[in-house]
Amino acid sequence: MKTRQPKDIETPYSGVTNKAYQIEKKRLQLELLNIQQKIILEKLRVIIIFEGRDAAGKGSTIKRFTENLMPKHLSTIELGVPTTAEAKNWFKRYERHFPNPGHMTFFDRSWYTRALIEPTMGYCSKRQYQNFMSSVLDWEHQLINDGIILIKFYLSIDKQTQLYRLQNRINDPLRYWKFSDTDLKARKEWEVFTQFKEQMFKHTSSRISPWVVINGNIKREARLTSMLYLIRKLSGKRFKPLTGEDIKESHSIEVNGVKFQGLTLRQFSILQELKEHKELFEGIDN
Repeated sequence: MKTRQPKDIETPYSGVTNKAYQIEKKRLQLELLNIQQKIILEKLRVIIIFEGRDAAGKGSTIKRFTENLMPKHLSTIELGVPTTAEAKNWFKRYERHFPNPGHMTFFDRSWYTRALIEPTMGYCSKRQYQNFMSSVLDWEHQLINDGIILIKFYLSIDKQTQLYRLQNRINDPLRYWKFSDTDLKARKEWEVFTQFKEQMFKHTSSRISPWVVINGNIKREARLTSMLYLIRKLSGKRFKPLTGEDIKESHSIEVNGVKFQGLTLRQFSILQELKEHKELFEGIDN
């Protein structure tokens, strides 16, 4: 199977200030809401995976994607240690969490655990690793041919950034639980992990299932850049970053002669969707 180099995305948000970040984040989240409406209406199935080293910012980036989306139509999956049966039926472990039509699923680490942390730490056999690497692209291509939209993000951080974030976790009484012995052991195997990462990029990135690599050393830039990529990918629009346009905190809309005011983005989106389906309001008096 023909592979291709991963997409290294250059951020347009280098040096973004906190004020500009907050404005841009709201603009992007509004676009994500519009995309979610499209996913619901067209009954699409979307899977977005985030991979990267410990403390790369996977979970916090997913949070910025989802915090203003309609929770009924999305899931965030973060699986723990696999059972013996799951380790033998690797892809099935993840398939049971795949989205239904009209839904999005975010994976905080994914089936690529078998290409990265498992072989690095000796949690899988050489045969299991080789079987995964030789079959994963065929499996993903079949998913895509069956209609699933798959986006694969890799958040890349350097060794110093990881050390700084891990130390912050240890010293923070509200986040110390996020640090584990495995994090420390994996850090000691930095070069081994790097070798497996390079093999993953070399053998599991294709034209229709590419890896999208984003520099995660500065969290604000990584969050905005990944959201921007997804919006451009799924909306088909050339979304222009950093226009400086602020998004209103509240919105209003008139539906069937009734005006709703002071709405949040999510409330506005739901009513806008209902307005586009006028048959839902037939027989309802003003």
